[in-house]
Amino acid sequence: MTGTEEHICKSCGNRFAGLYCNQCGERVILPQDRSFRTFLSSILVALTFADSKFFRSIGLVVVKPGFLSREFAEGRRVRYLRPMSLFFLLNLIYFIFPIIQLFSATLRTQLNSFHGQYAVPAIASKMTALGIRDINSFALVYDQKTGGLAKMLVIVFAILVSLPLNLIYRSRNRYFTDHVGLAVELVCFNLFINALVLSLVVALFGLGSYINEFILSSILLTTNLYFIFRSGIMFYEDTGLKLVLRSVLMIGVLKIALEVYRAILFYVTIWSL
Repeated sequence: MTGTEEHICKSCGNRFAGLYCNQCGERVILPQDRSFRTFLSSILVALTFADSKFFRSIGLVVVKPGFLSREFAEGRRVRYLRPMSLFFLLNLIYFIFPIIQLFSATLRTQLNSFHGQYAVPAIASKMTALGIRDINSFALVYDQKTGGLAKMLVIVFAILVSLPLNLIYRSRNRYFTDHVGLAVELVCFNLFINALVLSLVVALFGLGSYINEFILSSILLTTNLYFIFRSGIMFYEDTGLKLVLRSVLMIGVLKIALEVYRAILFYVTIWSL
């Protein structure tokens, strides 16, 4: 089939020559478009693993935190994968594979959180409703359920982080959606570095027995401070003492946002059991 043949558009009925309708942009489906090879290729492209945009975008998130968000905020978008698309792709990998539960929280962790004292009555009520008398048995049920929910509620954490960003950087000429974009980039950074890459390193070198809560917290603190500091320069054009103070403040904000997120996760999990 040549590109000069006349076609009738399947969508709008317009007559046109070539492969694309000049009225609505609909593409002519060729026989080779229905082949098994094309099918496999479309899957790879859809998952963006074969798309250079994915590698370019995730590379920028790691090496130049805040750059991708700045490009999107300023309207330079065509060369990159959208932050939300990058988030959903990384979260899909996070959801499928048994990796470090970065945004999850076991029942034990929930009980040791700031809302732990308020969680006890809810746990007792749910145990009664389910006919479970042993807290350890309930913990097994809870932990299995909350792991899946955590991976679906990660976006809530991004929204929680974006709210204080509006206040801390209100003088930096950024809109609400710009702050949300940076918060999503921060979550992507954590999913890639502190979940996927860290899990791969732990598995390859057999370091599972060395990764306790203290070590994991130290890694999270260091990597997130790196992201916040670099993105403060890149995205908000912050410098000097203000950059340092705002970076330290944002670390505190991340801790609060994580606790609030865990509280939301706890009650959603309890409700869904």
